[in-house]
Amino acid sequence: MSALSFPYHSPRPGFWGEKTVTLNFCEEDYVMSYYCAEVCNTLTNILFLWFGIRGIRGCLRHGHPTIFLVTFIGYLIVGCGSTLFHATLKYPMQLVDELAMIYTTCFMLHATFAYARSYSFSVVLGASLIGLAYFITARYYHTKDPKFHQDAYTVLTLIVVLSNMWIMERVLRPLLKARENKRSPSSHVPSTEACLSQMWIMFGTGLSIFLGGYLIWILDNTYCNTIRRWRHQIQLPWAVLLEGHAWWHLMTGIGAYYYIVWRIWIQRCLDGDEDKFRLYWPSVLYTPEVIPVDYPPSAGGDKKQR
Repeated sequence: MSALSFPYHSPRPGFWGEKTVTLNFCEEDYVMSYYCAEVCNTLTNILFLWFGIRGIRGCLRHGHPTIFLVTFIGYLIVGCGSTLFHATLKYPMQLVDELAMIYTTCFMLHATFAYARSYSFSVVLGASLIGLAYFITARYYHTKDPKFHQDAYTVLTLIVVLSNMWIMERVLRPLLKARENKRSPSSHVPSTEACLSQMWIMFGTGLSIFLGGYLIWILDNTYCNTIRRWRHQIQLPWAVLLEGHAWWHLMTGIGAYYYIVWRIWIQRCLDGDEDKFRLYWPSVLYTPEVIPVDYPPSAGGDKKQR
């Protein structure tokens, strides 16, 4: 293998100058490129950019509610911010990355709790979420405490996930069953059990991928010195497979995309549109999308990035 590998460059100053970030992950700085501080952590954000553009196009093409278009724009901004953060190691880019994660989750909170509520309630909820986002932004900017940001993001995400799990079983299941009982036995619409089973499997798949990325992120941070030693022993290009934070990007990007599509499908079913739309997800080797029943799936665009 030594004939097919080459060593890392020795540490050196980089194109972007002194780093100003408050977080620096296990990938060593400027050891692969003079122009990009963390090459693997930068390039793996391409997945966020691709899924973000794909989600935006899907919302526009299929007329999904505007809140999901805004959410996918936020998802895309996370990818852009993370790309610039890891390429430059500059604090303003770190804030774009991390605060966009908070704002995008707030959009999902609004999509979840404003559904089927009055306009006044939606406005009050929106104003409250803006106030919450402002508080998190101000406190994080003042303290620069990464644990505060991580805890805030975790709590907001848990609220969205747990509430939608409850909605699936306590609200959506009875609605689907009632509508199923009124349909003709020859209807092409999947049964309640088939619909919810597919939904649960998709949710479990996305969650498992996301949590797998989180586990790798923890191991990468905890055993960084050991992993760096292994990388230097293995050498490039094979050592990039041990870039844990890059795997975190890939796996959380996929998991977050599943999470948004999951909520789009829940909302379509709550609207009673399960006869007009379908969740196209033929296997775990494909990324899901919600499309009209008579619309062909994206040609060549569904295979999961690995």
